[in-house]
Amino acid sequence: MRIRRILAAVIATAALAGLGLTGAATATAAQGAPSYVTPSQCREGGGVPRIDLPGNPCVGGRYDGQAVD
Repeated sequence: MRIRRILAAVIATAALAGLGLTGAATATAAQGAPSYVTPSQCREGGGVPRIDLPGNPCVGGRYDGQAVD
């Protein structure tokens, strides 16, 4: 009986750890992905695409600071 409880606890712990690793991988992938907007999206959002500046940012508006592609 005691072995069953220990085994159940080990399985539950492993399952929760697996979910934690999956969540961490998803969060890392979401943060590492660069965000690009088109020049027209930048203008429609109220910004100005500044392709003459380093990193080609959208300056102002909804997409402020995002790279223009």
